[in-house]
Amino acid sequence: MSQTPPPIRLVLGDEEFLAARAVSAVVAEVRAVEPDVQPTECEAGSVTAGELAALTSPSLFGGRQVVIMRSAQDAKKDLTAALLEYARSPAPDVCLVLTHAGGNKGKALADGLQKAGVDVVRAARVTRPRERVGFVRDEVRGLGGRCPEDAAEALISAVGNDLRELAAACAQLVADTGGRLTVEIVNRYYQGRSEVTGFTVADAAMVGDTAAALEALRWALAIGVDPVPIADALADGVRTVSRVAGARGNPYQLASKLGMPAWKIERAQRQSRGWSPDGLAAAMHAAATANAEVKGGAENRGYALERAVLAVAAARG
Repeated sequence: MSQTPPPIRLVLGDEEFLAARAVSAVVAEVRAVEPDVQPTECEAGSVTAGELAALTSPSLFGGRQVVIMRSAQDAKKDLTAALLEYARSPAPDVCLVLTHAGGNKGKALADGLQKAGVDVVRAARVTRPRERVGFVRDEVRGLGGRCPEDAAEALISAVGNDLRELAAACAQLVADTGGRLTVEIVNRYYQGRSEVTGFTVADAAMVGDTAAALEALRWALAIGVDPVPIADALADGVRTVSRVAGARGNPYQLASKLGMPAWKIERAQRQSRGWSPDGLAAAMHAAATANAEVKGGAENRGYALERAVLAVAAARG
């Protein structure tokens, strides 16, 4: 029997990958009970107290609903009061998911929801080396494998600190090795990987450095980097620059508004120079095509990525 999802879940923290995964997990939990549910998404900064009542009203067609309210730290006073009131007696057939970056902004809402006993998932940024080691070990354990500390450290050294890439690497290693990771296995799979990642390729393409992007891509493929995370990194690079390009403000002001860490916004602001709206649209199309080809079993995934890198770099001009 499927476990009933909580009526309210607070995803608390500014680590984009962990927050996104926590939200996806809630949707999956609800769909285990209600397979056809279609989530409703909104930004807290633009929702009023009256609109909250409408969002959490029972559906005329019955069944459970999922409402995902992002950037809850931006909620205005009337919405904050309404959310805290709603938390005392939430609708039984609605699963309300709130993402909150943490910190002092909107702290009264986060504290009030926790005092009300809502379900909380922590998504704080992973910054310390020991935390990253713990993340890798927990990932492998969650996939049914085992990963000693030295193997986790070797994987971080090879792949880097990005949690998405670490999670993908853990899944790949567990699938390929049966789950018993060692330093020797990590080194064999990721020899030279520390020198280049999918994000190395994407960063070069986003600033129009075609030669560097192609060199990084060919080296990554030569040493056995999976094409899927490369395609994902390219798509993420284009998507991030597209979101940041039209925004005004410094990275710290935009962090809560865009739901991204400040360092990522700062990097995207640098990369956005030289891009036009038409260029970004063309790059987005190229990245989406590459993703479909790479994940859809294209005959030559490396060639599909090369085409995408050339198209993205050219679109910047």
